[in-house]
Amino acid sequence: MTSTTTREHATRLEICTIQPIPLDQRHGTAGDLFTVWFGSNLMLLTIVTGGLSVTVFGLSFGWAVAALAVGNLVGAIFMALHAAQGATLGVPQMIQTRGQFGSLGSLLVVGIVVAMYVGFLSSNLVLGGQALASMVDGASDIPGIALVGVLSVIAAIYGYDLIHAYTRWMTYVSGVVLVLTVAWIIWVHGLPADFLTRNEFNGAGFLGTVSAGALWQIAYAPYVSDYSRYMPQDTGAKPAFWASYWGCTLGSFLPMVLGAMVGLAAPQGNLVAGLASLTRGIAPLVLVTFSVGVAAANAMNLYCGALSALTFGQTLLPRWSPGPQARTLMALTLFGLSLMGAVWGRAAFLVNYEHFISLLLCVLVPWTAINLVDYYLLKHGVYDVASFLRQDGGIYGRINVPAVTCYVIGILVQLPFVVSHLYTGPVARALGGVDLSWIVGLLVTSPAYYWMARRSPAALTDPLTSATLGQ
Repeated sequence: MTSTTTREHATRLEICTIQPIPLDQRHGTAGDLFTVWFGSNLMLLTIVTGGLSVTVFGLSFGWAVAALAVGNLVGAIFMALHAAQGATLGVPQMIQTRGQFGSLGSLLVVGIVVAMYVGFLSSNLVLGGQALASMVDGASDIPGIALVGVLSVIAAIYGYDLIHAYTRWMTYVSGVVLVLTVAWIIWVHGLPADFLTRNEFNGAGFLGTVSAGALWQIAYAPYVSDYSRYMPQDTGAKPAFWASYWGCTLGSFLPMVLGAMVGLAAPQGNLVAGLASLTRGIAPLVLVTFSVGVAAANAMNLYCGALSALTFGQTLLPRWSPGPQARTLMALTLFGLSLMGAVWGRAAFLVNYEHFISLLLCVLVPWTAINLVDYYLLKHGVYDVASFLRQDGGIYGRINVPAVTCYVIGILVQLPFVVSHLYTGPVARALGGVDLSWIVGLLVTSPAYYWMARRSPAALTDPLTSATLGQ
């Protein structure tokens, strides 16, 4: 694609929403998948998440880097496996989920995912507002929250191609600023003499940090294919996987390492204020750039949240085919909810965010296990897309009992292993506060769904012939 064509796509209002993308409208390359995930992760929330490794989980810098690497490298496997689904099927991830859960059964997951988007939106707005306010003594963070929100809404309204263009530019700009920030902290500001010896290894903290990194990646799973559904079908599963994998892994890991550095080198307290103090002299450049990065990530959350909410509505009103006006209204609605959450919850942001990601572990892990087992091991990527848009679920039915059952089981089996301020399971307490819930969720849900689905007639239906296959 030429640069002229790319610009034309980026400035054009996207017409499609949750409908399948026609083959003659497919465009882009695997490289676009790298930049959309690399550029969107270079933001303040990623930095704050990395800072949890040394502030909340109490690890030393070396152990924090190791734990963040393990978490991101492992979690990104599940995230990137969803990338091929968009190019193959040409529909948003939550529409495709009807192929596993049924038309009505999928509403359970879609509703949870919409709530997830609102949570991430609120978190990003708080950080963007704090960063912009920190540049002016005594300034309120509310104007900054509103400004970041407006930038997010504009990109979400224009849609897919503008978001891709936005994150492509952020890959270059934020990438350079990230390198400059690390260099400035080390060579201009300087690190404390005991930087490498502060804190120490602890098992609970290490696994907690691994979980935070893994969850960061898995949290993208419900909308990875939203950003590959316009890709040509011949993009290929492997190129889509590796471009998404390394884009999201590197784009997340590098700013998380910066967050761990800031958490140790700055005075205890607000990580955003710590980043500003460590980069005195270039702080406006750093904070504005990473705040714009917040807007890019929020545009993705708003866009996908709107698609998911429209999916929920279209399930109940199957004759409705939402267009760009419906996406605009839904994006504005979700933005309003997120804005209220950001304003009301900004005083206790870090505590609220930690509770939020603990909850996400329980509800996202079983969904991604079911989706990937169904796509790769049961259906082998072959689905009847027309059935996705039927109220009765077509060949997938209204409720796929094995999927819904395993989803609930996947949540329940994690509860004894959960560690959070709200609730800590008995097994987790016996292990000294080590959170193994997401690992247990994957290990239980994946084989349970495969076993139950293989014994379900719906799992044996050939979408090409709508006939039931023999064992």
